[in-house]
Amino acid sequence: MTIFATPIHLRGRVAGLVLIGALSAGGAGLDAQVEERFPGVSLGLQYETRPLPALAIQPFTAPAGAEPLASQVENIVARDLRYSDRFNVMANLPTVLAREGVDYEFWDQIGAVWLVAGRIEGSGNSTVLLLELHDVTYRQVRQRGRIPIRALDSPDFRMSVHVASDAVVQWAFGEPGIAATRIAFSRRMDDGTQDLWIIDSDGENLRRLTRHQVMGFGQPISLGPAWSPDGTRLAYQSFKDVGMPRIYQLNLVTGQETAIPTPRDGDYITPSYHPDGERIFFAVNGSGRNGLYSYNIARGCCFTPIFEGRSNDLSPTFSADGTRMAFNSLRLGDGAPQIYVMPADGSGRPELVSPYVYDRPGFYTSPDWCRTGGMMLFHGRVFERGAHQILVADMTRRAPLVQLTFEGVNEDPSCAPDGRHLVYSATRSSGHSLRIVDMVTGNERTLVSGIEPILPAWSPQLPLR
Repeated sequence: MTIFATPIHLRGRVAGLVLIGALSAGGAGLDAQVEERFPGVSLGLQYETRPLPALAIQPFTAPAGAEPLASQVENIVARDLRYSDRFNVMANLPTVLAREGVDYEFWDQIGAVWLVAGRIEGSGNSTVLLLELHDVTYRQVRQRGRIPIRALDSPDFRMSVHVASDAVVQWAFGEPGIAATRIAFSRRMDDGTQDLWIIDSDGENLRRLTRHQVMGFGQPISLGPAWSPDGTRLAYQSFKDVGMPRIYQLNLVTGQETAIPTPRDGDYITPSYHPDGERIFFAVNGSGRNGLYSYNIARGCCFTPIFEGRSNDLSPTFSADGTRMAFNSLRLGDGAPQIYVMPADGSGRPELVSPYVYDRPGFYTSPDWCRTGGMMLFHGRVFERGAHQILVADMTRRAPLVQLTFEGVNEDPSCAPDGRHLVYSATRSSGHSLRIVDMVTGNERTLVSGIEPILPAWSPQLPLR
């Protein structure tokens, strides 16, 4: 297929399907790292060294018989707040009785800055968590709320608790959390098929979203998921129906699937939602004409060219206000994709973001513009050798690009709704995984391993259905 011949990655994203298996999974030695250093790129973020504020959790209370539920909710909240990388969640606390009220003197003496307290009320689908965040230093309640908790046997039980965890982050810092989110990705199976899968941000509830069958066109391959701004839909590309890449929207609430019309010939690839939630932008390549287009999925009409040309222009991603668009392109004509930014309506002159040097063109793809914070993520390598690594550009100021990863092959970064965490696909000598890193503290964890996950996409904060 033509789509696999292009050297640009799908969502950046096609070349990675071929390259990820061919690149070395081992880390380079020191000499190789120096030789392959990205031109004009700083090595590693300057992580915060100040200590995180200590947060204690007072044992959650519940009516008689509901104590196990309270304990389970408390444990989920504790892990979520550790994974937020904003608190030092205190462990091995002295034994204290779960009781109404807060003894500020006690919590202050053991070093707590913040205290979370909770009480379960009701049962089944009428369960509510009465949640409080206390400022121990000033001996006052920062905020309290009533969080509906789904029944224990509901598929949304854990997500409803994650909403409570994000409330704590919002109350303490005025910024979104990441607990009530999911990561969608494409998973390669041993038989050559690829379907979409999804997993909670804490690594729980791994499940399959699509089960496309062979339709006489070879193995079904679905990849490149992109989330709608409201978190209820996924756009993705698939070879499932006609053996050529086409774009579909999957409604995660109803299960309904909608195909994007194909008024012109070519490969339809790398979909992305505009922040208005109504339009899907994507690339169409082939038949001697390439370009970026949009389609208004909300109105079911209006296939609109953004710009057209001979070069491959792929992987649109947008600033939070929707006025600017980044993409990758071969328009320099040297066979090495680069990252550009321009007005989202296609007007104006594209500006180069990736670290291009005339005699060291590099290879840079898979841009993702964070919804908050102004960071742009992508991956790349120097020349046509070496392993892909994650790079970070601060689009709010003219700061040097930063290389975030160094070991193995690291591709397709996707930004969390808090603008500070990212997930990426990693290949090491031990195998494949999705990894999450906090760009503020440098904390890193494995989201899922033991399978071959590629092309992750981090959701916005998700509504409870």
